[in-house]
Amino acid sequence: MARLKRSEQLAAMGTGGRDERPAEDFAAFHERSRTQDPNFAYEIVRVLTGLWALTFFRTRTISSDKVPQSGAVILAPNHGSFMDHFFLAAFIRRKVRFMAKSQLFQPPLQYVYSPGGVFPLRRGHRDEEAFITARRIIERGGTVAMYCEGARSKDGTLSQRPKPGIGRLALQTGAPVVPVAIHGSAKVRNWRRGQFPKVTVQYGDPISWEQVEEPTRHQQMAVAEEVFSEVKVLYSDLETLGRKGVLQRMREQRRLERRGKKHTATA
Repeated sequence: MARLKRSEQLAAMGTGGRDERPAEDFAAFHERSRTQDPNFAYEIVRVLTGLWALTFFRTRTISSDKVPQSGAVILAPNHGSFMDHFFLAAFIRRKVRFMAKSQLFQPPLQYVYSPGGVFPLRRGHRDEEAFITARRIIERGGTVAMYCEGARSKDGTLSQRPKPGIGRLALQTGAPVVPVAIHGSAKVRNWRRGQFPKVTVQYGDPISWEQVEEPTRHQQMAVAEEVFSEVKVLYSDLETLGRKGVLQRMREQRRLERRGKKHTATA
């Protein structure tokens, strides 16, 4: 009997990426995310994955101070690995809330994801509930992460164009958006072959737009393109200069700024 129930559940979850379970199955998860903050499960997972990231992937962050310490904010990274959630959030103080594919919301993972602040995106459907939940979290002053590209890149190459979702969320909430480049994570799956890539997470300057309750598709894409262009610049710099090169250039820029201020003060 238990096997039959399990097979029925897997059939409902679909084999082609579409989750056939009814929207009502996810209502409790959305309600929890809209009304409650993440509990101790978030901190446990953050500490464990943070140690894993530091130890095996030598993960470091650049300019994490650009993430606002309070108030609503949207983090907009590229997406190369299932580990990106953890790389993005492990080394900042904000509790970052994520959309995750609905197939993950089944025992036992749902007992970690939901208390930890993750909410479902019903795969294969136009899931308005996920956007409503994201907006509610932001309205409560929370932090939501949304991947610019939507789907995950398998080879680390950034998509040509972003999805409009990040533009829609930015315009509907008016919350500042922090572009984020996660470099090296596309090769994380190579750990099975004993290869552990170096991962760098760089945060960009926050960008804000005037709030628009019902943005057009064109407006959504325009904002998404602007955000993604910033992500591309950050990612390209990490690709060409490497972590050390980016840090060295930042030190040189700060040195020039200090000299400029000193020159202005004595002029």
